[in-house]
Amino acid sequence: MKYDIVIIGAGISGTAIANALARYERSVLVIEKSNDVSNGASKANSGIVHAGYDAEPGTMMAKFNISGKSLYPELCTRLDVPYRKTGSLLLAFSDKEMQTLEELKKRGDINGVQGLQILDAPDVLDREAHINPDVKAALYAPDAGIVSPYELCIALMENAMDNGVSLWLESPVKNIRRSRRNYLIETSGKSVESSCIINCAGVYADTVHNMLLPQMFTIRPRRGEYFLLDKYAAGQVGHILFQCPSAQGKGILVAPTVHANVIVGPNAEEISDPDATETSARGLKEVWETALKSIPDLPYNQVITTFSGVRAEPSSGDFIIRDYPEMPGYIDVAGIKSPGLTAAPAIAGHVVEMLETQTGKMQQRSAFRERRRELPHFHQLSHEARRELVKKDPRFGRIICRCESVTEGEIVDAIHRNAGAKTLDGVKRRTRCGGGRCQGGFCGPRIIEILSRELDIPREKVRKDNAGSGILFETAAEEVYHGTV
Repeated sequence: MKYDIVIIGAGISGTAIANALARYERSVLVIEKSNDVSNGASKANSGIVHAGYDAEPGTMMAKFNISGKSLYPELCTRLDVPYRKTGSLLLAFSDKEMQTLEELKKRGDINGVQGLQILDAPDVLDREAHINPDVKAALYAPDAGIVSPYELCIALMENAMDNGVSLWLESPVKNIRRSRRNYLIETSGKSVESSCIINCAGVYADTVHNMLLPQMFTIRPRRGEYFLLDKYAAGQVGHILFQCPSAQGKGILVAPTVHANVIVGPNAEEISDPDATETSARGLKEVWETALKSIPDLPYNQVITTFSGVRAEPSSGDFIIRDYPEMPGYIDVAGIKSPGLTAAPAIAGHVVEMLETQTGKMQQRSAFRERRRELPHFHQLSHEARRELVKKDPRFGRIICRCESVTEGEIVDAIHRNAGAKTLDGVKRRTRCGGGRCQGGFCGPRIIEILSRELDIPREKVRKDNAGSGILFETAAEEVYHGTV
């Protein structure tokens, strides 16, 4: 089996590059070790489209942040992904932090960020009534926004597959060998030959690189823990609220989400295991107590779930996007930490240019499908449109998730699309089913039944997420009570 281009990793970088390459007459394969796209850091981050003032001028992070954010309105409209420009406020609570605002504004001006302003305390409190009244000032960035990171990743991959890109899931790369002009990539189950490889393996990007080249960089896993609050807390915040950054990252934020929740986090903890996505009492305590500095009355009783993500911290301190003369056709896209989500569409365009420099101008497809097949957002439809949809397919008349008003028809549609859902969490990421206040307590068993039926697998084979996350294990023995009441 041979492809022109193989992309290793189906996170936001890999799927954005796959989507960009789908416009050209090249055979493209995406290889992912997990059982779904967007199953690493791309599903477990803050979902922020950054304005671009904190990246060091002259870095790739600064360059691709600015160019990437400008692509978001058109990209998210084309792929039917929720995106909203909210603006952000970087809060200062001391004279030293006010100096940080001044420095970051100057940096943002150099980077080309438009509309930056330093607001005094009354202006800040006028914009956000729940902010700590001890605030002294804030750096306002009107261009910052919010997006659903996993929905964008899924949409990019789905649209790429609609245009001929292939996807292998549950295929961790075991070895790569150079074979004459091509590369032989061995996964846990099968092998593929390709003339070009793009390494987007996230926290494993250094491992993939070292299969072909001497070690030139390392990736350190850095875990961040989060709280997600119910929609009843939505009135607490309208902008993205940052605290002044540290060497460990951009600090604890409090922000709205595109689905009207509130997200709080992350902290930053260096860990040794790239797959250690558990949360801890200590880490969550740190996040919450730090967040209270921004909003003292943040309602803890509205927390509906906690989670963590592991981001790829490069030894270079900057994105690593480069090729190598001794390995023609091989490109590293590594260390894509924050603002990697913002930068991804621009990085994808840059990688296409790099490939064309190496292999020659690529011919564009004559019939590229710009848009995804329309998503049936039942709860957003008018009553008349709902009635018409139910007439066509009665499954849209059966509500499965009460919290988010998701129908059986939407779940079935999400399962059978390209890059479709195969697990409980896969359904949740695509439809919001199980994403509300009860976190799947009511709808979970019904989703298992639907997945079992639609995928034609026993209910015991339905997983919450990756291998080892089984839900049902055996049928409980029926017990009959023979006593008297």
